[in-house]
Amino acid sequence: MMLELRNVDTYYGNIQALRGVSLHVDDDEIVTLIGANGAGKSTTLMTVCGINRPRRGEIIWNGTPIHELPPHEIVTLGISQVPEGRMIFPDLSVRENLDLGAFLRRDSQGIKDDMDYVFSLFPILAERRRQASGTLSGGEQQMLAISRALMGRPKLLLLDEPSLGLAPIIIRQIFSIIRKVNADGTTVFLVEQNANQALRIAHRGYVMENGRIVMEGRSANLLQSDEVRSAYLGI
Repeated sequence: MMLELRNVDTYYGNIQALRGVSLHVDDDEIVTLIGANGAGKSTTLMTVCGINRPRRGEIIWNGTPIHELPPHEIVTLGISQVPEGRMIFPDLSVRENLDLGAFLRRDSQGIKDDMDYVFSLFPILAERRRQASGTLSGGEQQMLAISRALMGRPKLLLLDEPSLGLAPIIIRQIFSIIRKVNADGTTVFLVEQNANQALRIAHRGYVMENGRIVMEGRSANLLQSDEVRSAYLGI
């Protein structure tokens, strides 16, 4: 398996945010982690990235423990995150934001090819490549944040609440692109409150409550679960 968390406990000071979290992501999958706001989903991604160090447990990447590595070394392994809130650089142009996504790379032709690739995914960004990123709409900024992460040519793409604050038509477009990125060979670990959309594109899912994994399974099965339907799908 590509990524594995084994009994991970993460704290903020004395407050425990993750409690014995175990999950895994296999090559070429889309795996989603769903749950209510404050359940610990974003903390899980931050812990994978090395921003929060687990107090107990292990994080294994392709058979090697990475939970003691600093964030900048974890990025070089092929793990890129699209953070909640997009975190683009508003005063830089679209093109400059994308260039920053490739800052660890030295393969100029590969960078050019990937720039063409993200512009094919999101043609609106190609049209606005010289525009200041802060003037883009919320949906366009999310497209840029995803594209910037892809410019690092990640093996694993971590997405934190990509649908947050977006109109339904834009959400459908974003999720369609996530599915295409996965089909093109990038593994995806998706954190989402929008459980319905997330489970519809994911192969497998985990449900988190109060820092614990309380349910897991194939996405199709979770969509049919009475507990998931009542708690997260409003059915």
